[in-house]
Amino acid sequence: MSMNIPKEGDYIAIQSYKHDGSLHRTWRDTMVLKTSENAVIGCNDHTLVTESDGRKWVTREPALIYFHKKYWFNVVAMIREGGVSYYCNLASPHVMDQEALKYIDYDLDVKVFPNGEKRLLDVDEYEAHSAQWHYSAETDRILKANVKVLVDWINNGKGPFSKEYIDIWYNRYQELAHRR
Repeated sequence: MSMNIPKEGDYIAIQSYKHDGSLHRTWRDTMVLKTSENAVIGCNDHTLVTESDGRKWVTREPALIYFHKKYWFNVVAMIREGGVSYYCNLASPHVMDQEALKYIDYDLDVKVFPNGEKRLLDVDEYEAHSAQWHYSAETDRILKANVKVLVDWINNGKGPFSKEYIDIWYNRYQELAHRR
């Protein structure tokens, strides 16, 4: 099967699933800013989101999204007046097919506030789902190792946590959006 790699300026859907295979959340139109062998960078802005219970809402502010095939997390940088907030999902590496960019959401989230404060969220949800769906010891080990990698990236301003990344990709989004 041939992979159709989206090009810069294309719109893709994003689908997050839970470990049991149920659809968790869908983002309808994410603009692709860059695709490489391992990474996808995109932007959501007034993007329609559908929850598993059918509830729909629209994202308010522009958000840069970062996915990487070698890491068990993805990073959403929300660009707001008061600075950049990050929402990081511990999740399986993404796959891309004709339909969407897809990943399994593993409950744990790290939120980073504009002042740099970090918070690990949904540990209780992770424990509950781990028991309910029998996450393997290997999955648990990988996810906990990836929390450490993520915190290291945050602390050291690596990749999506660098000011340069935000400036470059938000500017690129504005250029592309302006052309439409």
